[in-house]
Amino acid sequence: MREKLPDISDGLLKTIKRFCIVVIFSIAFAYIEAAVVVYLRTIFYPAGFIFPLMNFGTDPLWKQLLFTEIGREAATMVLIVSAAWLFGQNLRQRTAFFLTIFAIWDIFYYVWLKVLINWPASIMDWDVLFLIPLAWASPVLAPLLISLTLLSFAVIILYRCCCAVPLKVNLTDWLVFTLAGLVVVVSFCIAGLHITEPDFQSYFYWPLFAAGLLSAIAMFGKCLLLSRTKH
Repeated sequence: MREKLPDISDGLLKTIKRFCIVVIFSIAFAYIEAAVVVYLRTIFYPAGFIFPLMNFGTDPLWKQLLFTEIGREAATMVLIVSAAWLFGQNLRQRTAFFLTIFAIWDIFYYVWLKVLINWPASIMDWDVLFLIPLAWASPVLAPLLISLTLLSFAVIILYRCCCAVPLKVNLTDWLVFTLAGLVVVVSFCIAGLHITEPDFQSYFYWPLFAAGLLSAIAMFGKCLLLSRTKH
């Protein structure tokens, strides 16, 4: 046992250093995302970004720039995946670093918006989250809850990798994670279809969102319990 401790300690130290670099990268990347959104809101919502978004998707300039914005969002995901691939040394680490980058990027996106334009006023303010394949929307609290969950998953995965007790995930587990993610996405997309309507708030179904998020957490807990021993 004593011979293994230095290896674990060295691996943990290297992972912590790499994790810190990932955090710095994610915070900087979040600033870029927030800066772009500041410009877009200045162009399209000079009087204030307030729901319901009465001119969302109907402004001629918006139609002109829509595919550019969709392309930017797709490029953002490519960058996150590429960075995770470069930071990680195997599939588990790359998955964990993807979750880390996505989570910190998303959290600090709202931090930077608060710094730059003092928005959101509260975590219950609504936001347009994504445009692929159609608009996603929800209160800010929802993506923050997802990001905190993903960050927790990432830290646990990385720590267990350093301790040579990696998380065991089989095909069925992956299918459940995928289904849980789709449920969350559906909850966002349903709300996104109604962001121009006065009663937009009634279309975000918290029970549906919670079902997806809690299912993912439960499945992660199950995988954790079944991965308590070394291979």
